[in-house]
Amino acid sequence: MYRARSGRPGHWTIGSHLGGYAFSVGLILYLIVLFFVGLFVGALARLLLPGPDPMGIGMTALVGVCGTFSAGLFSWYVLHRHGAGLLLSVVFSMLVVWMYRRSRGARYGRQEVRGRRGPVRGRRGRF
Repeated sequence: MYRARSGRPGHWTIGSHLGGYAFSVGLILYLIVLFFVGLFVGALARLLLPGPDPMGIGMTALVGVCGTFSAGLFSWYVLHRHGAGLLLSVVFSMLVVWMYRRSRGARYGRQEVRGRRGPVRGRRGRF
């Protein structure tokens, strides 16, 4: 299943017997680590920003990755540093969550209370 080396230092390949296509374990491992880092940063951002956030685990990880990427760009071009850091990543992820909420509008969160309906009488539908 595993081939010894791919010819490049530090890269192992997987599935070399599957039709000649070799996938780099380094890329797969990088994507898995990126998902979990994004999940951690996105969860911190959602936790620190009060209010309802009806989004799943995948969206939370995507928010964290987008916030981390934006923080890295900000750190590189504005602060002239090589790395964003956890605090800057969480702040930018909170900004992404806030923009996500604003784009969703009144679909969730505070909704107006409309008139009260009375009890439903009789059968509606099959059940």
